[in-house]
Amino acid sequence: MSPPPATPLSRNNALSDAQGLDTMRKQLINPPQLHDGSPFGMSQAVIDTASATVYISGQVDWDANHQVSSHTVEGQLSKALTNLTVVLEASGSSVENLLSLRVYIRGEIGEFIEDIAPVLAQFLEGSRPALTGIGVSSLASPETLVEIEATAALM
Repeated sequence: MSPPPATPLSRNNALSDAQGLDTMRKQLINPPQLHDGSPFGMSQAVIDTASATVYISGQVDWDANHQVSSHTVEGQLSKALTNLTVVLEASGSSVENLLSLRVYIRGEIGEFIEDIAPVLAQFLEGSRPALTGIGVSSLASPETLVEIEATAALM
């Protein structure tokens, strides 16, 4: 006897388990004080309610009109971390619950490490998530110098 045909995954049920486990449910997080990501097809964060994990989109130094407020790496890092905090709080999480953090910086990251390390250390305090710094050649706009992506647990 052949196995039953596979059922295609729908957009609403992104994961399915052959043993009958619940499908993943997601909750979209889009705080009104941050720029609207819907024209780009994204949310500021998505909560996987099955695992109580928050996946946070890259946070940058943007206002509602996609304009930066600072033209320095340190200034943009501070604003991106502020925006990250807004998303964490809107998600029901916090800096203490960060599991991983990826910091993307336009250029060679080694050139900025001494400037960004104190900002990150002060922001993270005792949280100490897994952290990766990546130097890149471009980001969301020509003026964007820093982008921060994160994963956190719910409280």
